[in-house]
Amino acid sequence: MKQLVIFDLDGTLLNTIDDLGAAANYALKECGYPVHNIQSYPFFVGNGVTRLLERVLPEDARISPVIEKLRDKFIEYYDSHNTESTMPYRGIPELLSRLHAKGIRLAVASNKYQSAVEKLISHFFPEIPWVAIEGQKEGYPVKPDPSIVFDILSKCPTPKRDVLYVGDSGVDMETARRACVESAGVTWGFRPVKELKEFYADNIIDNPDEIIAIADRNTFG
Repeated sequence: MKQLVIFDLDGTLLNTIDDLGAAANYALKECGYPVHNIQSYPFFVGNGVTRLLERVLPEDARISPVIEKLRDKFIEYYDSHNTESTMPYRGIPELLSRLHAKGIRLAVASNKYQSAVEKLISHFFPEIPWVAIEGQKEGYPVKPDPSIVFDILSKCPTPKRDVLYVGDSGVDMETARRACVESAGVTWGFRPVKELKEFYADNIIDNPDEIIAIADRNTFG
């Protein structure tokens, strides 16, 4: 049985896309740039706020001073509105409770900035005793760099064969691969199954209950 399951946040535990899109569009509008349809945002997110804002800007505006100004506006809005439309995916609260009841430790590894990750986790999953809640921090590399997984393992020492990493994107699958832990790509998130396969997901799952079966089986590798 797995001893530790690490979850991505956006597109895996929570459907955050409407609030992310609203915040980015607010920042764009405040700075005089055209906004995007919310349906476009699943392909803009996944690599942190700075990369998101770079992607939504017109190509000739993707320079550091503009991105920094947009980032300030984004955070100003998102910090006040990030639970308005965001919701856990169906079955996720029950999944977390079942994993915890089995004695499996739980952690979060996100490219969202740290304070927002902590707020969302405490708001939506206050009963779960997470062993680590890791978001993007100043001066630290973002996923797919595996440092965030190693930080979690430093707080919760666990053999890598007993770790499962769950995410919804190629970034997540690559993070798990670089960290040498088993991956599970979920199909209910922001990215298509094709991307999960291209990045060599060890498991592709359509329902949160399938994570229980993976966590229950013999160790990986």
